Amino acid sequence: MTRTLAATLLVLSASCATGATSSAPVGTADGGQDAGGSPDAGTPDAGTPDAGTPAAGPLRVDPLNPRYFTDGSGKAVFLTGSHTWGNFRDRGLTDPPAPFDFNAYLDFLVAHNHNFFRLWTWEQPHSWNNNTDNQKRFFTPFPWPRTGPGLANDGKPKFDLSQLDQPYFDRMRARIVAAGARGIYVSVMLFDGWDLVNAWNSTDGGFPFAAGNNVNGISSGGVEPQTLANAAVTQLQEAYVRKVVDTVDDLDNVLYEIANETGGSSISWQYHFIDFLKQYEAGKPKRHPVGMTWAGIDADLYASNADWISPGAQLAGGDGRKVVLNDTDHSYYWVGLKADGTAAQQTWAWKVFLSGASPLFMDPYLEAWAGRNSPTGSTPDPYWETMRNALGRIRSYADRLDLERATPQGSLSSTGYCLANPGAQYLVYQPASAAFTLQALAGTYSFEWFNPTTGAVAQTGTIALAGGSQQFTPPFSGDAVLLLSR
Repeated sequence: MTRTLAATLLVLSASCATGATSSAPVGTADGGQDAGGSPDAGTPDAGTPDAGTPAAGPLRVDPLNPRYFTDGSGKAVFLTGSHTWGNFRDRGLTDPPAPFDFNAYLDFLVAHNHNFFRLWTWEQPHSWNNNTDNQKRFFTPFPWPRTGPGLANDGKPKFDLSQLDQPYFDRMRARIVAAGARGIYVSVMLFDGWDLVNAWNSTDGGFPFAAGNNVNGISSGGVEPQTLANAAVTQLQEAYVRKVVDTVDDLDNVLYEIANETGGSSISWQYHFIDFLKQYEAGKPKRHPVGMTWAGIDADLYASNADWISPGAQLAGGDGRKVVLNDTDHSYYWVGLKADGTAAQQTWAWKVFLSGASPLFMDPYLEAWAGRNSPTGSTPDPYWETMRNALGRIRSYADRLDLERATPQGSLSSTGYCLANPGAQYLVYQPASAAFTLQALAGTYSFEWFNPTTGAVAQTGTIALAGGSQQFTPPFSGDAVLLLSR
């Protein structure tokens, strides 16, 4: 039997009654509260996150709900956040590029209640980027020292691939430590395939493995280094991966990503390094999740031994096979993302979350990019604030759910988007301004209506459900979120 929310709610307080009903049978609820006061729910506030709690770990796939990680504390850890290209290696149109203000970047993440980013890397000291300005960009530092003798094709000393440059790894460790102190998890991107697949610069790129660019006689360029075709290159890459692990293994907030967007030719190579990294870490005090991100065919990701993946499907959710970090970098290219508008961006983030995955945003941050991003000095382009805020608000709700037991059960709601621990918690997303139904077990629940567009809790209170199909009408226009907690 379908009943309306009005049939079971007591009258709501005047401070949250906009759009509310007033029918109130005796004994079915204990009254509503304003946005500040649901005693067992709390109010999400993406503007004042708990920035003083260090990231705990190391993370591992949660055995109770493998859609998420756990830090061993008895609860799931939900990851979401923005990431940007220059957050590890400086990049820019000048040589050397201007230093990236990493502390300001951490402040930016904390202010938006984000707790995860990818630590970007690049393969070539001088290469094209996907901008529309047709200008090459400079990147620094690199894992190997430039000692010479002789010059590489970018006019700088050749690399010595038999050595690893300690300051590079010191920077890596320092940035991950700083992020962990702010409660932020970091995925170390080991290699970048996009740079070699789409921006290969054979003339003056200075690629360390290319012929004439190193003192070690190594000759490999284009996409070949990210295959298993050259054993000498693979051995050098293995030495670099061991050094990365040695550098950060003791840190709790570490994840790994083998490579960014390498393309189909790299699959065996990526599988090799997933296994290699796991085997090497097996002899270390701590082990960390290893990820594989989009490389052309999503099936290759699911077939891998990776702990987490970022597929190319736009609404890829979590079905329990892998932890899915659905990243706009792979699943929702910026041209479509911007053309669809901010409302669609917000809807995408909530749909991904309610489908059992974690949304991530490829954030242009402070990089000017015609048609894409227009920052003002150290102030990011406000256009992308809708997406940034959506991720922080989603995290607030994720942290309030028992994600070890809440699973995507879209069939319970006419909206198709529901995370549920039946009889205990239901989180429903309604992407349209319309009433919807929810199949819920009988009981008395606290309820909370959240407006994801404004970031405000509109109504709270309690509701007695007899079980079966229950109809709900959001008390405001636009998309809506309903949380029921028993």
